Amino acid sequence: MEGAVTALLCRTSDRIATTAEGARALAEALGERMGVQPRLVGTPGEPAETNYDDDLRDARGCLLEAGGQVEDALNAGRFPVLTSSDCSVCITTLPAVARLRPDALVLWLDAHPDFNDPETTPSGFLGGMCLSAACGAWDAGFADGHLDPAQVVMCGIRDVDAGERVLVETHGVGLVERPSRLPELLAGREVFVHLDLDVLDPRVMPGLHWPVEGGFSDGGLRTLLAQVAEAAEIVGVEVTDLPAPALARRVATIVEPLLP
Repeated sequence: MEGAVTALLCRTSDRIATTAEGARALAEALGERMGVQPRLVGTPGEPAETNYDDDLRDARGCLLEAGGQVEDALNAGRFPVLTSSDCSVCITTLPAVARLRPDALVLWLDAHPDFNDPETTPSGFLGGMCLSAACGAWDAGFADGHLDPAQVVMCGIRDVDAGERVLVETHGVGLVERPSRLPELLAGREVFVHLDLDVLDPRVMPGLHWPVEGGFSDGGLRTLLAQVAEAAEIVGVEVTDLPAPALARRVATIVEPLLP
């Protein structure tokens, strides 16, 4: 299958300056492995400690572009690969996957569930509320449907806010504590992979905005992704939060087992 690689450079809810360049560098490294020229969308904005409602307003066009890139690739029978500064893109990308691949599961590899809502968020950070918005747990102002939270399988989660934990549990999101269980759980299923690089240990991925100790090693994550790719049918991938552009080639090596 032909791939479609996109780097979303425009600001969604970025709070550090280097992740847009990280998205560009990673898209170039992945495009090189896939033999395709990556598309660069938008220009980086200034990082800021803004509230979710301001980011929803100011980044609406950027978020719509993210979902449109995934939708266009899937409609064309291509394999979407999206790189971005921040997980907020999932507000539109995952509903696009749900519309076009309604049986697909979403494998959410992240140190955080990103399942807060406006009532539970301690930080007001859109990137910490984006999956819940994609699943319709609160209204982010996009009218293109939602992902069923029961089709989400989380792994690598290590930092959960108290109110967020309640939302994850009451919405029926799957949470896998033992990564070794993933290949069996996902066997034979279509799977779209969301990979936030903070699922890696901070010693492997320095400079993360929300680092959490106890994450995967780079070799351990690559092995897991290879096992998942062997067991399931991967239909696309998005990778976020690369704060160190110099590590793009290393990250591309980690992600490579998922590529067509």
